[in-house]
Amino acid sequence: MKHYANERLAQLARDRGMPDEYVRDLRVVSSVLPFKVNEYVADELIDWSAAPDDPIFRLTFPHRDMLPAPVFDKMAALLDAGAPRTELRAAATAAQLDLNPHPGGQLEANVPTLDGRRLDGLQHKYAETVLVFPSQGQTCHSYCGYCFRWAQFVSQEELRQALRDPADLTGYLAHHPEVTDVLFTGGDPMIMRTEVVRRWVEPLLERTDTVRTLRFGTKALSYWPDRFTTGPDADDLLRLFEECVARGRHVALMAHFSHPRELETDAVREAIARIRATGAEVRAQAPLVAHVNDDPAAWSRMWQLQVELGVIPYYMFVERDTGASSYFGIPLARA
Repeated sequence: MKHYANERLAQLARDRGMPDEYVRDLRVVSSVLPFKVNEYVADELIDWSAAPDDPIFRLTFPHRDMLPAPVFDKMAALLDAGAPRTELRAAATAAQLDLNPHPGGQLEANVPTLDGRRLDGLQHKYAETVLVFPSQGQTCHSYCGYCFRWAQFVSQEELRQALRDPADLTGYLAHHPEVTDVLFTGGDPMIMRTEVVRRWVEPLLERTDTVRTLRFGTKALSYWPDRFTTGPDADDLLRLFEECVARGRHVALMAHFSHPRELETDAVREAIARIRATGAEVRAQAPLVAHVNDDPAAWSRMWQLQVELGVIPYYMFVERDTGASSYFGIPLARA
């Protein structure tokens, strides 16, 4: 899989016909917020003839209004002046902290403990559900500009959530039989090789009978459906889903579809069919996002396609107060 980030992303935009003024804006914004696009998004989903107003382009590429004007102007001045990397990074770090990287105190609230140790990389928000951030899954095939977990992808280690040892998960669950649902999240757990996914899942099958539902929060169906079709270990992943179902667990891929175009390629339709054939379910969720899907017709089309493909529309939500929320957010009255 070919990825475009940083200067390669700027070159991709230039190669696809974007003007120099936009490329400068791209460099400025991406010096603060994380952006990454892969070849599937660039070649199959973006309508370059409609850029920059194409919804998938708006979803995945920087726009100058994603940063507050004073932050944009400061970073632009530093870049234009050829400031040293250390100065640029210091300015970017300060800007990132001003963008409320962890709304709702999520680095402090709901973090459980085991034998007196904080289990950073677990969140226990609801009695029945534990969220797991596997350390190997804390990136994505491409990034959404609205992502409320963008702080997972920047260079500040202290902002990240990641659990390294599956034994910490099973150890915690042994003391919490009320937990019936485990949600692997990130980042994107489907970025992990199947052998790594198995290392996290098998202990739950073997030692935690109280866990009845395994959920995987993922954008892979939208951004890299080959993960479930022609990828090098796609068949192994589907066999793992089958094993989980055969052992009495409910398996759900919590897919992130932001626009109906993500459901229209042959690749994603084949991927959905293969997942459903294992006995796993695909549920769909997305925020209401300005410039991308702030149109009733887009949601009507998206939900119709999901139902036709056997995907369960799960929920619509609104922007959290973090990152580029001022750019992507919709007033609640309009929502």
